[in-house]
Amino acid sequence: MMNNKVIELKKPGEFTEDPLTELLRTGARQLIGEAVEAELQELLQQYADLRNKNGHMQVVRNGYLP
Repeated sequence: MMNNKVIELKKPGEFTEDPLTELLRTGARQLIGEAVEAELQELLQQYADLRNKNGHMQVVRNGYLP
């Protein structure tokens, strides 16, 4: 007699079967992306006047990644 009480959990990628969960996940990703972008813009504005001896900006955005 074996009393195994281990429950196998689903992996994060396996929750796509539920449309509501997928909608919430997509919305959360969008909100997080917008929040990070807003924080970055604020940081860049905060250090916009910081220049090196040649007059170049010290804090710059170096491209975009997916």
